[in-house]
Amino acid sequence: QVQLVESGGGLVQPGGSLRLSCTASGVILRINDMGWYRQAPGKQRELVATITYGGNTNYADSVKGRFTISRDNAKNTMYLQLNSLKPEDTAVYYCNADVSNYELTRIPYWGKGTLVTVSS
Repeated sequence: QVQLVESGGGLVQPGGSLRLSCTASGVILRINDMGWYRQAPGKQRELVATITYGGNTNYADSVKGRFTISRDNAKNTMYLQLNSLKPEDTAVYYCNADVSNYELTRIPYWGKGTLVTVSS
């Protein structure tokens, strides 16, 4: 089993910044693609950004130029730097990871989420 734990959410004013972290633990051979998703109240979960094992990144248009995704493979940890935050960024942010185990099976896992609230 693998657990993903997000941290770093909170209340921030418009224009402010936050840094989210997601750490994976458990039986892990390798973490392949990782990603951040978010779900605002009354809306569907949406992709924010993804990053491959080698560091290739992809962003939703709504966050390009403001958010930066990164990872530390040695620590099984992924980060999301959120800058120039807007009220519409308010959501629960979820971590997703595609994990290979020692049976060479790839399984997707989700964290429980961390709440980001952007408000004055």
